[in-house]
Amino acid sequence: MTIAAAEPVPFTADDYAVRMHRVVDQAVEAGLDGVIVAPGPDLLWLTGYRPTAITERLTMLVLSRSVRPTMVVPTLERPDVEAAKGATCFGIVDWSDGADPYAVAGRLLQPDGRFGISDSTWSMHLLGLQEALPDTRYRALSHSLPMLRAVKDANELGRLAAAGAAADATFGEILHVRFAGRRENDVAADLARLLREFGHEQVDFTVVGSGPNGANPHHEAGDRAIQPGDAVVLDFGGLRYGYGSDTTRTVTVGEPSAEVRRVHEVVRLAQQTAFEAVRPGVSCAEIDRVARGVITEAGYGPQFIHRTGHGIGVTTHEPPYIVEGEELPLKPGMCFSIEPGIYLSGRFGVRIEDIVTVTSDAGQRFNNTDRSLHVVE
Repeated sequence: MTIAAAEPVPFTADDYAVRMHRVVDQAVEAGLDGVIVAPGPDLLWLTGYRPTAITERLTMLVLSRSVRPTMVVPTLERPDVEAAKGATCFGIVDWSDGADPYAVAGRLLQPDGRFGISDSTWSMHLLGLQEALPDTRYRALSHSLPMLRAVKDANELGRLAAAGAAADATFGEILHVRFAGRRENDVAADLARLLREFGHEQVDFTVVGSGPNGANPHHEAGDRAIQPGDAVVLDFGGLRYGYGSDTTRTVTVGEPSAEVRRVHEVVRLAQQTAFEAVRPGVSCAEIDRVARGVITEAGYGPQFIHRTGHGIGVTTHEPPYIVEGEELPLKPGMCFSIEPGIYLSGRFGVRIEDIVTVTSDAGQRFNNTDRSLHVVE
């Protein structure tokens, strides 16, 4: 099956209802009595609701088998919640300033229950719930339900494919701008502009690491003037149709040295070999081992200093993580990056990254630009 980029259809109330039902089932399987979802990506994915501002006022979605899905919200924000796309799928309980929101929320929770709770929950809200219901216990959703949003449906896959195609188009255009003599910030601004021109509503990052700055995987573009002979790591992405893009290519300003060519070829081979290992049932950790094995065999193991990949969806970093120790098996519909790199401190770095999804029998890339070493001016 090939997943193509397409204009997405809007998510419906039925989509959100299916997600909530799935989360309740997963919670029961994990030995939880319910799930508490705070404002953030999980709440957006489950309900279509994103608060205009995340404040100190308690907002939370309660999901369990014992009560109907219910959102606890400040009274002043109730109209916004009622307008959410998934609002017909949950009840609403509001509370006014001056009331005890934890007593209100506590009436929806089993007094001695075990709950998964969003990682983004403010500590003051968790402590308030614990004070109101001292016999309840809580586990972070990243530990209790790590694959909450990991398996994408067809609509989500189409959005990710569209985001990847827009990032590819951006890379195709950036190859034609001038690098030599310009600041990293200038090229980063070009990347941000192009991502928006190709349909991104949000730009999350534009890493431009030239020369020695490329040896820092998360270098923020700065005032360094890009020099002839530099290797330049370009890592950029954001959201299109609400779903993420994230791709990395490494270019050189003028003809590369033999060492840059050699390192780039090792990274390219590691990335390709890891991609070819993607299929249902293979563990996340095994993809990391495959990429790391190629780089280690070439003598650069200590210079591969980060995990091989991360999941992507309504955020650009989310489970599953492609890293040693993550033995969860890949399933069709999972989407993640494969992005091995080699970083030679004080000299240069090389990284190649694609977003891929797991199909019924293999993997499919959402980034398809040439992975060879491009020369720019």
